[in-house]
Amino acid sequence: FVIVVARPFVSLCHNLVMNQALTTNFTSMIRWQQHRYLLKQSVNFFHSSFAGGIASRIMNTGQSIRSSVLMLTDSMWRVIIYAGTTVVLFMKLNPWLALPIVVWIGAYIMLMRYFLPKTRERSHQSARARSKLMGYVVDSYSNIATLKLFSHSSREEDQSREVIAYQTRMALNSTRLITGLDFSLTILNSILIASTVLLSLVLWKNALITAGAIAFTLSLVIRINTMSSWIMRVVSHIFEDVGSVQDGIKAMTHPREIMDSPEAKPLEVTEGAIDFNCIDFHYHEGKPIYQQLDLHIKPGEKVALVGPSGAGKTTLINLLLRLYDVKVGTIEIDGMPITKVTQDSLRSNIGVVTQDTALLHRSVRDNLLYGNPEATDAMIEAALKRTKADQFVYDLIDQHGRTGLDALVGENGVKLSGGQRQRIAIARVLLKNAPILILDEATSALDSESEAVIQEHLETLMEGKTVIAIAHRLSTIAKMDRLVVIDHGKVVETGTHDELIDAKGLYESLWSLQMMGRRRDS
Repeated sequence: FVIVVARPFVSLCHNLVMNQALTTNFTSMIRWQQHRYLLKQSVNFFHSSFAGGIASRIMNTGQSIRSSVLMLTDSMWRVIIYAGTTVVLFMKLNPWLALPIVVWIGAYIMLMRYFLPKTRERSHQSARARSKLMGYVVDSYSNIATLKLFSHSSREEDQSREVIAYQTRMALNSTRLITGLDFSLTILNSILIASTVLLSLVLWKNALITAGAIAFTLSLVIRINTMSSWIMRVVSHIFEDVGSVQDGIKAMTHPREIMDSPEAKPLEVTEGAIDFNCIDFHYHEGKPIYQQLDLHIKPGEKVALVGPSGAGKTTLINLLLRLYDVKVGTIEIDGMPITKVTQDSLRSNIGVVTQDTALLHRSVRDNLLYGNPEATDAMIEAALKRTKADQFVYDLIDQHGRTGLDALVGENGVKLSGGQRQRIAIARVLLKNAPILILDEATSALDSESEAVIQEHLETLMEGKTVIAIAHRLSTIAKMDRLVVIDHGKVVETGTHDELIDAKGLYESLWSLQMMGRRRDS
């Protein structure tokens, strides 16, 4: 009865735990926790790493932890029971028979203590090389147009071969150690069998054990020989997985550079005043971008940031969005330092259109709903019309036959032109309707005719909002309330367009150069 009923029940419980609880759910839980943690990392963290390498770590870490837990859970109880009962049985037959197995267990433990830490370290190196390879491959595919445009296929093949060769070398370093471990274990097992046979014959010759005891002893030793190889492979796999886990945990435990303070409160924008108070900033330990910069923007004021390329205009926007933290000074919105409010509430109150418009590889509708998840189809349609995006959105069709708002736009919106992506981005900000608006070259990808049409809608959107705009085409920002000229990390001029032209400073010089270029083009 016990065999018929209990054994299938125990087997069912074992399979439910292994296959249902651990195999799927455990892996998914680890990946979700990693992904959630990494989403809160700073922009600088992602700029410093291969996106493909980070994704590889997330996938491999969950798989490796699951594999280790399964193998430990499945094998540990067998090892303990079998090793314990073997020693007890040998002691009952004859205490001397337990001597080879006890010595063997000690040597086996020493062997694992020597090899397995080395296996873990080399597996860690192999996992890092694998993540690097994955990052390189994803980077190549993500920039396939650049690779083809510059016709460096042979050079790219050479670089790919080098990265793959490095990963292969790291993997071989790990497998060589496993080979040495297997060889050492084979020698140890051979010594165990030979010593047990010799000792059994001596005991039998002295009539201390029977021939049946010899047969029983040898069968157990051969079984131990088989099981020891299996145990060593299991433990080796566990330590290999530990290498992958270490690589993944290194990313997971990377300290967050930008964090909400424990006392952080949701930001409530009542007026929209923005103050940069004597801020200093530099990237890492590099050259200072800003030193003691002061800039104060009144509620509802439309301010344009002007200056040569590299003057730090976009950096100032990134600091306001708290993608980076200032080194000295404070940035305040309505008198509240942005370090004392939650990052989510800060960014939810700021609408942004950048020159590098990135769209998610999802449908047009999903990308628009990022601006306002509660937006209705009527609101989406109105935003598309105001940006003239309805002229192309409803004609879109993807490879799976989805059309219009449901069509996928490709990775980074690659299936759309630069101008089309920018219109979608502007429509998304229209739906967000945040009290503070940032336009960083918002219409740079549009032709002059489209820009003139959309500029009217942007002016409507800017009503009642605090606006910071950046544009290299100075004609697009000449009507702003105030122009702030930045050069070498400092505010060098401020005023209206007419005031700065009359001042004949840097702004007048930049304006004259652009007007001369226009006249030559015409």
